[in-house]
Amino acid sequence: MTQHEIVRKEVPTFYFIGVTTGKSSIMKVFPLWMKELGRPELLMEGVDLKIHDQPEAYRQAVAQIKHDPLSLGALVTTHKIDLYEAAKDMFDYFDPYAAATGELSSISKLEGRLEGHAKDPITAGLSMDHIVGENYFGRTSGHVLIFGAGGSTVSTVLHLIKKESAGDRPARIIIVNRSQPRLDRLKEMVDSMDTDIELHYICNQDPQRSDQIMAGLPEHSMVINATGMGKDTPGSPITDQGQFPINGIAWEFNYRGELDFMHQAERQQASRGVRVEDGWVYFVHGWTQVIAQVLHIEIDQPLFKRLSDVAAATRK
Repeated sequence: MTQHEIVRKEVPTFYFIGVTTGKSSIMKVFPLWMKELGRPELLMEGVDLKIHDQPEAYRQAVAQIKHDPLSLGALVTTHKIDLYEAAKDMFDYFDPYAAATGELSSISKLEGRLEGHAKDPITAGLSMDHIVGENYFGRTSGHVLIFGAGGSTVSTVLHLIKKESAGDRPARIIIVNRSQPRLDRLKEMVDSMDTDIELHYICNQDPQRSDQIMAGLPEHSMVINATGMGKDTPGSPITDQGQFPINGIAWEFNYRGELDFMHQAERQQASRGVRVEDGWVYFVHGWTQVIAQVLHIEIDQPLFKRLSDVAAATRK
């Protein structure tokens, strides 16, 4: 994007780079949060890009933030890996997580530098710890099955590998993805680390095969939908006949959309003791982490609690 194409803003603007940003709860929550933070003048603007869009589309979005003084930064969802690959030469700094995972969820500016951060390892970790608590895998011997191999999966795997206590690490993680390249990319990252977790990478797009993989899990296992199916694209990675692990956890990373996977799990709450979690906690942690980075503020636990309560009040 050339300099003359930059849209000069008249007010400080925070961008949300996604797919269907106008449907996100952040559009209602953001102005309330800015009021709580004493920054009511800040506006939110969504940037909707196609899934796996052209590199120039990502570069144009980054250029807007880089060259316009009143474009403060952005949260990136869905496009975290593609945007990094398309525009990494435009950044002056990447945090260690962004460099390790090859993705970014936060674009910010500091002292003239354009910075990229991967907040998902922190966000995924805070969300998972909230859901399972301490020593979950030590107590239950459950495994983890993740559908999808995008940025959220990379971050979740990284969080589990880095857990210091053995009881907080599952003995086995299975990742199922529709295409091979992202599985290869994830495996390359994991192979560079020292871990006692047994990882399996399965290229598959047949929901019935996914049912079979899920059926092989032990009790108390966690099954995660990190595909975007049920929000960005229709459907679910499994069929209605797929059986969740007895007394297991079904975690839908999305909090809005058709949420087919989550509803499939809800139908087995009574019969198989499935505990169902959606992506709301992930949503709140994800946004507050990026807002803190872009605005260069600290969000301590009391402030996080206030922001979380403000957001929860907007849910129907």
